Amino acid sequence: MSRAISKLLLIISTSFLLVSCGEGQVSAPQKTDDQLAVDALFSEWDKPGSPGASVAIIRDGKIDYSSAYGEAQVEYGIPIAPETIFHVASISKQFTAFGIALLAERGELDLDDDIRKYIPEVPDFGTTITLRQLGHHTSGLRDQWSLLGLGGWRLDDVITLPQVMKLIERQEALNFPPNSKYTYSNTGFTLMAETIARVGGKPFPIWMEENVFLPLGMDNTLIYDDHEKIVNNRAYSYRLGEDGLKKAVLSYAVAGATSLFTTADDLSIWLNNYSTMQVGGEAVNTIMKTKGILNSGEEIEYAFGVINSEYRGLKTLGHGGADAGFRSNVIYFPEHKLGVTVLSNLASFDPGGLARKIADIYLGEHMTPLEEEEAPVENVAFEAVEVSGDVLNAYVGDYYSRELETTYRVKIKDGGLIAVHSRHPDITLNALGMDLFSASAWFFGETTFERNEAGDVSVMSVSSGRVTDLKFEKIK
Repeated sequence: MSRAISKLLLIISTSFLLVSCGEGQVSAPQKTDDQLAVDALFSEWDKPGSPGASVAIIRDGKIDYSSAYGEAQVEYGIPIAPETIFHVASISKQFTAFGIALLAERGELDLDDDIRKYIPEVPDFGTTITLRQLGHHTSGLRDQWSLLGLGGWRLDDVITLPQVMKLIERQEALNFPPNSKYTYSNTGFTLMAETIARVGGKPFPIWMEENVFLPLGMDNTLIYDDHEKIVNNRAYSYRLGEDGLKKAVLSYAVAGATSLFTTADDLSIWLNNYSTMQVGGEAVNTIMKTKGILNSGEEIEYAFGVINSEYRGLKTLGHGGADAGFRSNVIYFPEHKLGVTVLSNLASFDPGGLARKIADIYLGEHMTPLEEEEAPVENVAFEAVEVSGDVLNAYVGDYYSRELETTYRVKIKDGGLIAVHSRHPDITLNALGMDLFSASAWFFGETTFERNEAGDVSVMSVSSGRVTDLKFEKIK
């Protein structure tokens, strides 16, 4: 019996079973109270002209409920259906890590190998960066999206693997020594995907299809590394703008950290594999679930491409994803063999919160009581200080980064500093103290101006959460 037929029978035997109600007529089975409660969570998006969500719940190896709300392509009024394919962003990381773990279990690589063994183009930073560290986000590698933003790229540009690889090759420093800290880095998973391709001897999408998706019966899942590829039944993403709904354009042509295309039902099959271990077996399953341990001995929640955590007293495995207007979340409760998948094509959607609310409906009696929501902690803003024009003049100039091959011009405007790049809106630099500024862009955060022995400003050093102390030399 083929995998496709087996999957079809599974679906027919669970959520899509039709019950005869008279000659020539059929009707869907009556929904349970739990399923009606799930529908109620998504009611505000269940209407024409609205992006929405696809939801699947798997329990004890069977799809308990699969439903969809809103539209996959608002321009054409095409509704979301269980077979609608979504870009699921960072949920992709579980699959990339799984591929590396499979190769390790087969003896084709070792998780503690230096990444330069497989990708010698990665710069020699004077220390070993292992595949294991890449999978736990402890490598110290700067994040590719933050680097691209700093380099003048927009995230709706067409971004390809060769472009990202060239960016990695030009890096001259790490954020921190490997395995001394945890900082989320998409770069590591791009390198893991390329390692799979080189060790596996096939392009990453094909290797994953043959070794992961097809063996699991995930027939509507693919790696999308060609931004021009036509995919039937796909959703497009949206965001709310000042004057209403807008398209949220996504043109990635690079995979590993992102770019998995799949359905909620297929992701339910994936979550179920954490219990059945149908593909990969116990060895790979153990690798995936094992949390990272820093050099200090501190254990982190991030395991190998998956977050190993708890929710209301129950163990969970899961991950979220966000690119353009796509928002996604999967959460699995291994002790109860229950998994929840929520995929959306609206940027303001909260799939993680809704996935947990679904879990509350199904597993509430097994959970610790919900804690009262605490008032949100206000962000402590750095207070800007006034700096005279004479002082600001010292910072004015052009600053160039060899690592990004790009230049920012720092200018005085309206009594303050701005950083100007031809591909970005002007970035306001707020003075926090002598030579220290905060910036207004997501990729351009704390900014420190460094001085030479003569006391003249010579370097602009930028940090942005996932990038630390990237240097721009003053060239004029």
